[in-house]
Amino acid sequence: MQKAYDALIKNGTWKLVDLPLGTKPIGCKWVYKNKYKVDGSLDKHKAKLVAKGFAQKEGVHYEDTFAPIEKWATIRTLFALAAQNGWKAHQMDVKTTFFNGDLKDNVFMSQPKGFAMKGHEHKVCKLVKSLYGLKQALRAWYEKLTEHLLKLNFKHYDLNDATLFVKKVNKTVVYLVVYLDDLLMTRNNESYISSIKKELRKSFEMTHLGYVQYYLGIEVTQHPKSIFLSQKKYIGDLLNRFGMKECNPLTTSMEQKLKLTSIEGKEFENATKYRQLVGSLNYLTTTKPNISFIIGILSRFMQNPCEGHWPTTKRVLRYLKGTQDFEIKYTQVEDFSLIGYSNSDFDGDKEAGLYTSRYAMSLGSGAISWRSHKQLVPTNSTTEVEYVVAAEATKEIVWLNKILEDLQVKQVQSTPLMIDNTSAIKLAKNPKFHDRTKHINTKYDLV
Repeated sequence: MQKAYDALIKNGTWKLVDLPLGTKPIGCKWVYKNKYKVDGSLDKHKAKLVAKGFAQKEGVHYEDTFAPIEKWATIRTLFALAAQNGWKAHQMDVKTTFFNGDLKDNVFMSQPKGFAMKGHEHKVCKLVKSLYGLKQALRAWYEKLTEHLLKLNFKHYDLNDATLFVKKVNKTVVYLVVYLDDLLMTRNNESYISSIKKELRKSFEMTHLGYVQYYLGIEVTQHPKSIFLSQKKYIGDLLNRFGMKECNPLTTSMEQKLKLTSIEGKEFENATKYRQLVGSLNYLTTTKPNISFIIGILSRFMQNPCEGHWPTTKRVLRYLKGTQDFEIKYTQVEDFSLIGYSNSDFDGDKEAGLYTSRYAMSLGSGAISWRSHKQLVPTNSTTEVEYVVAAEATKEIVWLNKILEDLQVKQVQSTPLMIDNTSAIKLAKNPKFHDRTKHINTKYDLV
């Protein structure tokens, strides 16, 4: 506690003042985190002072709390670009992230328990910098980092992806993506990126983690001309957690032509377990687009799962057991261009009469973006279904082209979108193809 307190004082996190009339300070508390050695034995307790942010009131203690979060499509695009050019991706970690942000709002906090300054016990802490627990802490840190990167002549593409920064000097270019306290960088000049790291260390206490090996729970394997993304360890932990470590593997994640409804037998006795498993499986779609469809279906029954839903979730685990070593591979190819694919089922949701749309975008050697979700627009034919899905895919293609342009990799030719429905293709080429499509919302004609 003393070390944590001394660090806060050294950082100038607050200054002691008299509490203004009509103002009520928020509280704070000490929380502890156990730190363990490699052999599993307890090393020490780590104390952290946390502000009771739940007591903050909008308009009094804060105005805005929004802070952008990285998009996985951008990160995968960055890895694909690095592999295509034979670059290495680097990672840096910012220490005491939330202590770096400067607060613009007036926030008064009571002095930490056990550390009230003698003779000034009546005073309160006026926070100058952000603190763990504050609702605007993440936003304050993001604004501070953005301000610093702009001073280093990075260009900020906040309209397309607010976490993406690009610096270009002559033929040297550096790409940087921010996620909370993790910085992901790649470049075409090894020595130049070292100078960027030095500049960042001058303003922030940072740890250089070297070449990326783990990023947000994703295992990254880098070779001279290729990069692999996987979640092998995560799958292994998941199988062990749900007692499926020794299960027999399957080659498919779901039964063919599976149609699940909200009533599949009796109510599942352990709904929490079902939600935990489906939620955990959902994170695996970060590197496994091939399970996105079935996970989307299973997610529809999170509120009231039935006994008939549980075997389907276990089947996904058995499929993962057999595909645990599968990875997304990005490597050098002759044609580094963007290609889109869209598809759909028809009447996939038997109760609502709706369908599930799916699309995937490939850049060079591997997929960088994908989605599978239930649409809310009723349709009368497979032509209309595929047409609407194609419009959703078109939006993603337009956005990805903007990201590639920000990354100085502008696509020379138009991006092809592959659709397996002849009528939908004809309709996309000519929206006035048939009078029977008048009821389709005109917003889908953007394709």
